[in-house]
Amino acid sequence: MVENGFQSSFMQEAAARGFIFQCTDPVALDEAMAKGSVAAYIGFDPTADSLHVGSLIQIMMLRLLQKHGHRPVALVGGGTARIGDPSFREEARRLMTEETIRTNLAGIEGCLRQFLTFGEGTSEAILVNNADWLDKLAYIDLLRDVGVHFSINRMLSFESVKNRLDREQGLTFLEFNYSILQSYDFRELNRRHGVTLQLGGSDQWGNIVSGVDLVRRTEQKSVMGLTTPLLTTSSGAKMGKTANGAVWLSEARLPVFDYWQFWRNTEDADVGRFLRLFTDLSLEECARLEALQGAEINEAKKILATEATALCHGRDLAQAAAEAARQTFEEGRVAAADLPVHIVPQALLAEGVPVFRLFVEAGLVKTNGEARRLVRGGGARVNNAVVQDENCVISEKDMVEGAIRLSSGKKHHVLVKIG
Repeated sequence: MVENGFQSSFMQEAAARGFIFQCTDPVALDEAMAKGSVAAYIGFDPTADSLHVGSLIQIMMLRLLQKHGHRPVALVGGGTARIGDPSFREEARRLMTEETIRTNLAGIEGCLRQFLTFGEGTSEAILVNNADWLDKLAYIDLLRDVGVHFSINRMLSFESVKNRLDREQGLTFLEFNYSILQSYDFRELNRRHGVTLQLGGSDQWGNIVSGVDLVRRTEQKSVMGLTTPLLTTSSGAKMGKTANGAVWLSEARLPVFDYWQFWRNTEDADVGRFLRLFTDLSLEECARLEALQGAEINEAKKILATEATALCHGRDLAQAAAEAARQTFEEGRVAAADLPVHIVPQALLAEGVPVFRLFVEAGLVKTNGEARRLVRGGGARVNNAVVQDENCVISEKDMVEGAIRLSSGKKHHVLVKIG
């Protein structure tokens, strides 16, 4: 036994790092993990062609499982994507086409492979698509085999359902079936791959408990559920969201430099917690960095940014992003290497373009009006110089080292180059 009461190495470290929120049977789970390898799954719905930081705590939980010799099972919801999870959503998701689902599944698989090692070994991850069984279900068979075990009263008590009904926004019968299908997934994974543990965020607790109950009733087997806390920053902001949108794990969606910057801009009070959750650094090193005070906390943030980025994009790209940030913020270089680059046709800069339009073209703002407000507020810079006139013309003569650096505030930068 150790101080937190667990005997298995996974439960000890998961508790110490802050991953555990709820568990259906922590004693039984701890005992099972102490005896041997446990197969555990998390489901990922393909709502986009990339996962984002909001899913990262789940991915890191799977990574931690693998570290301690257990088998991570990543379930992608090619079948449930046709319905959509109603959990904590204010309205129904738009139904996706088959082509969109396929594209999104491929993108999500790429994200998962950045963090997990897939293979046939007992501790190597496997990727499973629930379309393999959900697409073959016959409706009457599902009702007789599974539906009989679900209480409408209980399903109405789920927070995800109550929230939608309280807002009087309704819940379609299609969405109401989501919990049944997720429970069916747990049973199929138990039958096919020996999965005995479902992981998820705390918003999935009702669905997870339903799956545990279904397996108990129909298979006479004991399986378990474990949830992680839903994360917000110390200021109350939703984890993984910024003013510019989601913080994507795919480089095609978000430049590596911007991903690094997201972690570098962590609030002081969150540094220790995020080091424990989102890096592989030892608990002792996390505690040392968390204890830094004053200006030294910025060094801890740089380490957090580099370590988190290295997991997602590789050590070389993480270090390149760290060096680009150093050149940009500490040396003030205009064309620092590895800043995000936006290519424009030569004709655009040969003729010259109003600076507000160039900010829109480079993607730093979405509209001309937003660009003008940025300039008027003193937040727009060209080559480190504050823009005074929103209508001033930018052209090739403004290029330094082959690029024009545009900056929105202190944190968002793009190099405009001719292609």
